[in-house]
Amino acid sequence: MGSVRKASAWLGLVDDNDDERYYDDDYSEGTEQPGDSWVTDPRVKVASDVAEEQGRRIGTVTPDSFRDARAIGELFREGVPVIMNLTAMEATDAKRVVDFAAGLTFGLRGTIERVATRVFLLTPANTEIVSGEPSAHRSDGFFNQS
Repeated sequence: MGSVRKASAWLGLVDDNDDERYYDDDYSEGTEQPGDSWVTDPRVKVASDVAEEQGRRIGTVTPDSFRDARAIGELFREGVPVIMNLTAMEATDAKRVVDFAAGLTFGLRGTIERVATRVFLLTPANTEIVSGEPSAHRSDGFFNQS
């Protein structure tokens, strides 16, 4: 399609019948096997496998009730740091979950730290928490304008 025709099609002056360029000739309808629907990109699986092998996973759990505390415990027992977001819970259930998490971290020699209001970070014993130092207090001169 020439540039004048493309411009005319873009302006709506002529019909754009060049839709064939968007279709793949090898595509055939109905070749899907029963278990093939909603297959994710295989790179996602590889990335998660590598992250799991290197211990670079962080779990996030937003429980609705105390029954969801089991998911927190299972992740933490596997050595995965867990971010617990209790903002969707009732205050009494949230307190029970915090008590459960405190016992869990004590029993497995981890730590529990409040990150924000009703949001906690549970870290296993082999995990180091690195907190950033504000740029005004840095001594290496990075962004130091004085």
